Amino acid sequence: MEYTTLGSTGVTVSKICLGCMSFGGSDRGDMFDWTVGEEQATEVIDRAIELGINFFDTANVYSYGDSERILGNALSEYNRDEQVVATKVYNPMREEDPNSGGLSRKTIEQELDNSLERLGMDTVDLYQTHRWDYDTPVEETLRALDDAVRRGKTRYIGASSMWAHQFAEALHTSDKLGLERFATMQNHYNLVYREEEREMNPLAEKEDIGLIPWSPLAGGYLARPHEEQDQLRDVGEAGVEYDNGPSREINERVEELADEMGVSMAQIGLAWQLSKDGVTAPIYGTSSVEHLEDAVEAVDLDLSESDVEYLEEPYETMEVVGHD
Repeated sequence: MEYTTLGSTGVTVSKICLGCMSFGGSDRGDMFDWTVGEEQATEVIDRAIELGINFFDTANVYSYGDSERILGNALSEYNRDEQVVATKVYNPMREEDPNSGGLSRKTIEQELDNSLERLGMDTVDLYQTHRWDYDTPVEETLRALDDAVRRGKTRYIGASSMWAHQFAEALHTSDKLGLERFATMQNHYNLVYREEEREMNPLAEKEDIGLIPWSPLAGGYLARPHEEQDQLRDVGEAGVEYDNGPSREINERVEELADEMGVSMAQIGLAWQLSKDGVTAPIYGTSSVEHLEDAVEAVDLDLSESDVEYLEEPYETMEVVGHD
């Protein structure tokens, strides 16, 4: 495993972050049909640590808290100081309680406490806003997050998918008020969805924000030939449909290059993302030890400039998705 610095925090993280969205088994019912229970999830987490991964990303809403509980249970067998754990807040946790979602002070304070209890931790390393809250002033959200840092409940704060002008507003507000600044951006970015290259990625690089993209393999679209995919699963709430003409051409080029180099398509997709300026660590979610081992090998895979250009050439602008 190779390591890098998470934005301007000084924290050292593995170049692959294990995403824990597929870990569940809640008695309220799993969020997705591809969620796995605690035994299988723990095997993946254990193997990740053996492979040198020290960065883990989850969210309170993943399997209604079970993902956090499973991750916390697994990491309790290790030295907590050696792990970097991130979770998120925004999506409603309980249908009957409107204050279980959003980014108000009330929601942030109560849901952070709930997340820490499930994780079995006094402090989480990175606490992220899962989406932009149009109903709460950003100043209130940032003050609540700043207080969470000062109280020692989180070390850093981060954000996930939003418009670049919203992220810029949040950073400016923090600077103006002397509040804790977002240190990371978890955005939707991969070889067949590159709209973030227009504004968000350059903004993050200029502001020394660590990029930790979600869905680096486009929900599996970049991991196998498109003709073998009868139906792509949606990636969370974004409802992403990757399969179009340009994406198919990119998929075929990924397959071609993988064959030439004797590696997997997934390794090509991850190596491409790791080659991009500003990317700290793709958030790679899996329920398979075999797939995890394959992904980790991508860290050592170097693509030439001509390889990158060849992979990118068919891309065409598409509708922005994943912000709301």
